[in-house]
Amino acid sequence: MFTGIIEQKGIVTEVKIQGTNRTFRISSPISAELKVDQSLSHDGVCLTIEAVENDCHQVTAIFETLQKTTLGNWETGTVINLERCMQLNGRLDGHIVQGHVDTTAVCTAAIEKDGSWEFKFKIDDSFGNQIIEKGSIAINGISLTLFNVELNSFEVAIIPFTYNHTNLNFLKPGNVVNIEFDIIGKYVTRIHLLSNH
Repeated sequence: MFTGIIEQKGIVTEVKIQGTNRTFRISSPISAELKVDQSLSHDGVCLTIEAVENDCHQVTAIFETLQKTTLGNWETGTVINLERCMQLNGRLDGHIVQGHVDTTAVCTAAIEKDGSWEFKFKIDDSFGNQIIEKGSIAINGISLTLFNVELNSFEVAIIPFTYNHTNLNFLKPGNVVNIEFDIIGKYVTRIHLLSNH
């Protein structure tokens, strides 16, 4: 479980394709501190550490993960957001993020607002019941608050610290991001669905 508060950025240094899987070697300031079998959020995707060597770690994404996330587009030089699991004795500074990406969204606008930034995203209509005004969402693993919510689009506002310490400063219109909807909202939607049957 994660909080959506990004610790560091990492850089993909190697990509290996093995059948339908992809193995990534990633260099980051926290890689040397990781342990094999530890879970780590990579752009919002929970992956298991397979190896640690010097300032790099290795993870593998299977076909299911590659189909639902942006990981299939990662290549050497891709910058990604990293977060270690939440400690139970710590504060939940963002919101509950599982690291289980639900879908992807397309950035449709990136606007600088004299020191802050606003990004607009479009999602598939079928996910419209998962977004609410002032609700929480994880974009590339970052805990953010929604506004200007419509059926298949929403906006988020980014403070300078988040912009400078995550890969959002590389985001341009047309780019695709990983989306995880709020777990509480997903349960409420499921309960409502079942109660109508």
